[in-house]
Amino acid sequence: MPAMTTPTADTRRSPRHFDSPEQQAFLNLWRTYDRLRQYEDQLFAQYDVTPQQYNALRLLRAGYPAGLPTLRLAEQLVSRAPDITRLLDKLEQRGLIERVRLSDNRRIVEVAITAAGLELLETMAEGIRECHQKQLGHLSADELRRLTELLAAARRPHEKSASPWLDT
Repeated sequence: MPAMTTPTADTRRSPRHFDSPEQQAFLNLWRTYDRLRQYEDQLFAQYDVTPQQYNALRLLRAGYPAGLPTLRLAEQLVSRAPDITRLLDKLEQRGLIERVRLSDNRRIVEVAITAAGLELLETMAEGIRECHQKQLGHLSADELRRLTELLAAARRPHEKSASPWLDT
């Protein structure tokens, strides 16, 4: 039986080794998202909403009192909602949104935030501000601007259309 050998420094991979700069950047982005998301998970659990539901309500508030067609809302979400119908069903069951099928084109369903949805967002507002402060408050205004620009540049080739509320 051959003797077992201990790997030498030349044969061990450094724990900081990455296959490419792109991999290093992506894994750092993923790790950062994981660490920052913890704060939101705690906050959203208090209000029994998911990050996607919160995002949908926030987008609908921006257009209030007008609504948005369901598909346009789905396109504007920060993260893709594979089942936008189920997401909206849950919000509608809680009275946070309402859906209206347009009379001139019955294929289009428009979604609008309700007074209860606006009230929930107002109730959450201070917690959201505190959450973002915990997440990124240690960065300067210039660092936040540069980070936003870099993130927008990184995703730009992968988005069908620009999302002005996310970009710089």
